[in-house]
Amino acid sequence: MREKLQQLLAQTSLQISPEQQEQLLELVALLHKWNKAYNLTSVRDPQAMLARHIMDSLVVSPYLVGERFIDVGTGPGLPGLPLAIVNPDKQFVLLDSLGKRIRFIRMAVHHLGLTNVEAVQSRVEAFNPEQKFDGVLSRAFASLDDMLSWCAHLPGPDGRFLALKGQYPEQELQSLPAHLALDRVYPLTVPEQEGDRHLVVIQQASQ
Repeated sequence: MREKLQQLLAQTSLQISPEQQEQLLELVALLHKWNKAYNLTSVRDPQAMLARHIMDSLVVSPYLVGERFIDVGTGPGLPGLPLAIVNPDKQFVLLDSLGKRIRFIRMAVHHLGLTNVEAVQSRVEAFNPEQKFDGVLSRAFASLDDMLSWCAHLPGPDGRFLALKGQYPEQELQSLPAHLALDRVYPLTVPEQEGDRHLVVIQQASQ
């Protein structure tokens, strides 16, 4: 597994320390162990989890601007947990409405010794943090429109939405609300994964 992770990382420009690599492998082991009881992901094979979940999360890391992020609909902590492991200087709130997922994340955070993650069980519409976010992340929302409307209260004045998508969402981008504007769409290369991946970054429209 260690060798496999190193092979995957070698196909990217990511700089991940040996300690962080060990934490990522530990996270895969935890996912694999608890998946049987909690049904956290349809991916059963730990080797496949490395590419499908860990690398798919990590490729977003270079685009995180700011210090405070929320991962909405995080599921078993994706992309939030891998991003928190490799960005110990940033703070992450991982939000999901399902208790079993949040229990898994809290256990994983404790096990991995992460001090920059807070797991919150809540529906996104009901979650009103005092401190807003520099980035609102999600790889779970079916549509960009849903993400932007349900998460509208979460970014700070300069905060941005970062949506992980498959194909370039041309149609969805044509119906952005007037107060928002497309910053950029970054094509993502995920080693050993077929199909398109894009990171859509949306910011407040300039007044």
